[in-house]
Amino acid sequence: MAGNKEEFSSNLRGKKIVCIGGGKAMPKVVLEGLKRYPVKISAVSAMLDSGGSAGQERKEYKTQVSFGDFRRAAIALSGVKDKDRERFSYRFVQGSLAGHVLANLYCSAEIMEQKNIEKSFNELVNDIREDLAISPDYKIMPATLSNSHLAAELEDGRIIIGEGNIDIPDHDGKLKIKNTFLIPKAKAYKGALREIKKANLIVIGPGDLFTSLSQVLLADGMAKAIRKSKAKKVYICNIMTKNGETNGFSVADFSNQIEKILGTNLDHVIYSTSKPSDKTVKNYKKSREELISLVKADKDLSKDKFIGGSFLKTGTLEHDSKKISKILISLV
Repeated sequence: MAGNKEEFSSNLRGKKIVCIGGGKAMPKVVLEGLKRYPVKISAVSAMLDSGGSAGQERKEYKTQVSFGDFRRAAIALSGVKDKDRERFSYRFVQGSLAGHVLANLYCSAEIMEQKNIEKSFNELVNDIREDLAISPDYKIMPATLSNSHLAAELEDGRIIIGEGNIDIPDHDGKLKIKNTFLIPKAKAYKGALREIKKANLIVIGPGDLFTSLSQVLLADGMAKAIRKSKAKKVYICNIMTKNGETNGFSVADFSNQIEKILGTNLDHVIYSTSKPSDKTVKNYKKSREELISLVKADKDLSKDKFIGGSFLKTGTLEHDSKKISKILISLV
């Protein structure tokens, strides 16, 4: 928290940064990195996962939304000790609850069968803020609370419904995704729209292009709010391509897809130019078979818009949160 922040310029105080995404990357890279500075942070999390334990809980307990990405954002912005963060993230390893995360079950228990999901969710957020000692300067919120599902239209015309079915494709993963949409339409969470309106900087990603990011940006009102916002709009490009989503994508391909969904241009795109060793790539892919290859930078990218640099954490294929946050702060 505040006592661990680096030296900073006083003109950062009160600046509002909205961080949009899901999965593990955005919370770990962006949220934890920005905590080192005296800025106000609002995390807007993907809520429509249908695969894995979080998706299973969503279906079984009829909570309308899933809590995995929301949980990760809350933990990233928490002010408690590591052991308490680990306790909140505990994943059962045996018995009927094997694979499920304690915090997800807690969230599901608080929301299931509630008639007013927004009121129940707001009460849940207050409880989590207290349990995890989240600073008043930080906000955690859903992209939507609507019961909706991500759908993808493939280049052969087929429609794939469900984030989990897109994330781990049963179909030929080499088929390109032509378009994504939500079934039925989902309303963007009003609190998220208010934060976007007040933002000085909007950060999108990193994260799976379609299954994490598009589901947030497609919530009704989200893209419009971002377009109308006077904040700088920044996208952090992925390091590797993913089977079934971004096969063969370059930096410009990622950027173009985000701009297509938003209906406006990004101010900046951050991408890594680091060249990890073949051994690092091989070892990383062993546990992440869906990852294909490093994202290639296109020739003649505009230096005003595209910010390339050595942004990899040493010995990994993950963004260095300190380096990324330093770039983001320079753009506020």
